[in-house]
Amino acid sequence: MRRALAALALFAVAGCGFQLRGAAELPFESIHVPGSGGIALELKRTIQSGSRTAVVDDPKRAQALLEFTSEVRQKEILSLTAEGRVREFRLLYRVGFRVHDGKGVEFVQPAALQVARDMTYSDAQLLAKEAEEQMLYRDMQHDMVQQIMRRLSAAKPPRPVSG
Repeated sequence: MRRALAALALFAVAGCGFQLRGAAELPFESIHVPGSGGIALELKRTIQSGSRTAVVDDPKRAQALLEFTSEVRQKEILSLTAEGRVREFRLLYRVGFRVHDGKGVEFVQPAALQVARDMTYSDAQLLAKEAEEQMLYRDMQHDMVQQIMRRLSAAKPPRPVSG
C-alpha cells in the first residue's frame, strides 16, 4: 500500500512539471565579486557551487563585474509595552548592487534589494535575543544571496552593436 502511494505521489509530482532546482545558468563565463567576507564570500561560494560561471579575483579577467553599491543593516522598533519597553523589533537588511562589463555596459541595472524579519524582545532574555538577532541576520544574508542569484540568472548579456 505504501509503495503504491509513493509511486502515485511520484507520478503526480512528475506529471505537474515539478523538478528540483538545478544549477543556475548565468549568462557570463566569469565574474568578479569584490570583498572577502560576509555577503561577498557567501555569494562567491554559491556561484562556484551552483553554476558553471568562474569566480575570478582579477577584475580584468572577468567578463562581468559585480559591484556592491551599499550594504545596510538596520533595526527599527515595532512596538512598546505599556511601560515603554521594546516589545518587538524589525530587522532590515538592504543591499545595492549592479553588474557590468567594466566598459559601461550593464548586465544588471543598479538595484537595491531588501529583506526584513520581525522579532520579539525581552530584557529577561538578553543573551538569547542577541543570538536570535545574529541568526536572523545570517538567514537574511542567505536570502539576499538567493535573490541576487535569481537576478544574475535573469541578466541579459549585452547585444553586440552592429553597424
